[in-house]
Amino acid sequence: MIEYALPKGKEPYGKSEHMDQDTLEPRLTSLSHGGGCGCKIAPAVLSDLLARARGSSPLPIPEQLLVGIETSDDAAVWKLDDTHAIVATTDFFMPIVDDPYDFGRIAATNALSDIYAMGAKPLFALALVGMPISVLSAATIARILEGGQAVCAAAGIPIAGGHTIDSVEPIYGLVAIGIARPDAVLSNRGARAGDAIVLGKPLGVGIYSARLKKAGLAAADYRDLIDATTQLNVVGSALSTVGGVHALTDVTGFGLIGHLLEMCRGAKLDASLALGRIPFLRNARRFALDGNVTGASHRNLTSYGDDVVIAERHDTVERLLLSDPQTSGGLLVAVAPEAVDDVLARFEGAGFGEAAVIGHFAPGDASRPRVLVD
Repeated sequence: MIEYALPKGKEPYGKSEHMDQDTLEPRLTSLSHGGGCGCKIAPAVLSDLLARARGSSPLPIPEQLLVGIETSDDAAVWKLDDTHAIVATTDFFMPIVDDPYDFGRIAATNALSDIYAMGAKPLFALALVGMPISVLSAATIARILEGGQAVCAAAGIPIAGGHTIDSVEPIYGLVAIGIARPDAVLSNRGARAGDAIVLGKPLGVGIYSARLKKAGLAAADYRDLIDATTQLNVVGSALSTVGGVHALTDVTGFGLIGHLLEMCRGAKLDASLALGRIPFLRNARRFALDGNVTGASHRNLTSYGDDVVIAERHDTVERLLLSDPQTSGGLLVAVAPEAVDDVLARFEGAGFGEAAVIGHFAPGDASRPRVLVD
């Protein structure tokens, strides 16, 4: 069984409970320069890249493309007819944990989340696999794939194919294909003034992953990390049928305030957050105080610039908690006040016991929407 209490070092991680044979291999996290959605390109850099891509596009946007790259949404949506739309996305990253089976589960859960974050249902997936085959055993690589297959089986879909390469760092993820009614798709840009903001999962995954890589996690903390990152956001499909749900996304590499800022820009509204209402993994603040934060947290804060205004009484740690990159994070919902109880009941019924109202949308300067944290 992996000894998660060991700090990162040169020692092999030993035998995993998910492996069929003894191995002496490097820890998965030691093979990657960053893990999970913390590997994402910084928001400001990505915005510039996308702007350049839009400017160089030689083709007009077809009318069947209901959702493209315009608002950095979670997936593309292509209308087939009045009752069917295809939802397509892809997501992959380097290891966030050392257990290969858990790494596969987390990566697959994260990729499927983008389908649920559009209010859609997944149909099938394709695997994206890059592995250093001279470093990792066939048994380890197989367990990564098996972890992904287990999550897809839980979602009720097959992995129907994929592509593999020999790479320097371990990489795993999925292309995910889903389906939705065109008139029921939930993008990240439909929020309305007065809508409540609901967050489905606690924050702190990036902080926990940094702690794991630097100093190790106690068994209970590791379970909290795995429970959060492998919980499928299936409730997203059900939210598409709730009147009053106006916008939906999930919280991943840009942190809570980064993804909320994308919603604000899409809707041309401000968002106000009450930090005291935001759920966090139970030891997130303590680990952050001990210096267990990712470089992506700092990059995120820098990228937000003056579009995020955090009350001066909140210290640096609290700011880093808000910008902490999440891997397979929770859904972020814009919902009319009268539908909040229905939405929270659906989260509760799907096993998301920490879902909470954390703020609201309000009118602001439409030319420069902001996130305000009290």
